[in-house]
Amino acid sequence: MKMNILKLWFEDGRIYVTNDKGETLYQSLKFYPRLLVATDEQRQAYEFEYFGIRWDCIDEDMSYESFYYEDTKEPAPGIQDAFLSNPELNISAVARRMGIQQSLLASYIKGSKTPSPERRKLILDTIHEIGSSLMAVSF
Repeated sequence: MKMNILKLWFEDGRIYVTNDKGETLYQSLKFYPRLLVATDEQRQAYEFEYFGIRWDCIDEDMSYESFYYEDTKEPAPGIQDAFLSNPELNISAVARRMGIQQSLLASYIKGSKTPSPERRKLILDTIHEIGSSLMAVSF
């Protein structure tokens, strides 16, 4: 899908574009962790390509089509937001620590599967254990 972007800007943890149809669209940067932590200079080093936007300096791509996806507007509260707000939480490592398959945890984060209340508690407890372990680190 080709889009003619007239304006692109970053504000309040989001990327916004205005296209030649007069639409102003956005996505949460939490779905693009490299853009989320990028400097202003890195964010401005983009190129419009046929199917999307490219940031070579941080090796990030964003399709034009994704601006129309509802599931990239804002992370769902809870598990998805916790993992997207803390990209240092490695899904594979957390799943191993919990004793579940990585693909199952990824499905919970994406929202394609809903964990039971017991599983939600296990996920939260595991994240808290990781935090406590990090808090205990000293040099």
